[in-house]
Amino acid sequence: MVYLDHAATTPMLPEAVWELGEQLTRTGNASSLHAAGRRARRTVEEARERLAGALGARPSEVVFTSGGTEADNLAVKGLYWSRRAADPRRTRVLASPVEHHAVLDAVHWLADHEGARVEWLPVDSVGRVEPDALRAAIARDPGDVALATVMWANNEIGTVQPVSALAGVAREFAVPLHCDAVQALGQSEVDFGASGLSALAVSGHKAGGPYGIGALVLGRELKPEALLHGGGQERDVRSGTLDVPAIAAFAVAAELAAARQPRFAREVGALRDALVAAVRAAVPDAVLGGDPDPAGRLPANAHFAFPGCEGDSLLLLLDAQGIECSTGSACTAGIAQPSHVVLATGADPELARGTLRFSLGHTSTRADVAVLAEAIGPAVERARSAGLS
Repeated sequence: MVYLDHAATTPMLPEAVWELGEQLTRTGNASSLHAAGRRARRTVEEARERLAGALGARPSEVVFTSGGTEADNLAVKGLYWSRRAADPRRTRVLASPVEHHAVLDAVHWLADHEGARVEWLPVDSVGRVEPDALRAAIARDPGDVALATVMWANNEIGTVQPVSALAGVAREFAVPLHCDAVQALGQSEVDFGASGLSALAVSGHKAGGPYGIGALVLGRELKPEALLHGGGQERDVRSGTLDVPAIAAFAVAAELAAARQPRFAREVGALRDALVAAVRAAVPDAVLGGDPDPAGRLPANAHFAFPGCEGDSLLLLLDAQGIECSTGSACTAGIAQPSHVVLATGADPELARGTLRFSLGHTSTRADVAVLAEAIGPAVERARSAGLS
């Protein structure tokens, strides 16, 4: 089996597996006052410190969530509600059209149910938001902007955004900028403090940690309205019993992913370049998505459009040969429609339907690339000859 869908989820790091197993044998609610509870609380706070260190943040800025989706929803909805409550004029939400659905659908929900006026920031042909575009959008009326949200790096086409420059623009107007950095952790250097962002979302299972755990890194000056109400855990913005084993394992994975990021970018980036070259050699008319400059995209991402093919058909043809990849975000897999990300870059809708994302990770090898190189040409030819388009 050749696994080329690490952007959907990547195998847990052995160290994180060990930590998870160790914590699962221990009992204690981190909100309890007895010895077991205090021990669990200490584990949580030590993990918070480790995660903060990996993300260039202060421990007090880390809010644990059930994953990236909840973190994005808490940032987008919570900041909208709190900013609007402080000033009813603040109903405009600025967002890039290439966001993950965790952000995209949250923004749409605010428009449908909470009176938000959504303005989509323009992106160029590689899906990048230019700082001047954000400045122009805010400057039209800074007083009515609730928040802006632009992801760190795209989960489908891999394009990396100029995060620090965008955050600098937002801060000029005192507008909070949220960033979905789920794909960036372990692939790019993620430094919350240096970035100038107001909020940042990360997820465990994308960085070698367990499923069902994530975090919202949130500037201390901000207090979004809560999505969940109950015990008042996590700065009173995210109630719920803390998942101590998952939190501990996530912190281990994030710390290792951040420490190994330079080596990962170098080695996996070279593997990605070999994969891109192999696909282009086998299918000369394949169109590389995202930034063609390797420095402008995630080191583990290779996204292609195959003219005359349906992406789902190609995926199944490769899957039958033991090669696992994706047509885009795993959250929308199985839905036969062109990717909103690819369409936002100005691509033809028919071409947008014939895309595949190959994403690498810490277990990927040269042998994986060799298997794909041998299989992709015949798969594309079969899809075209069979009319699978």
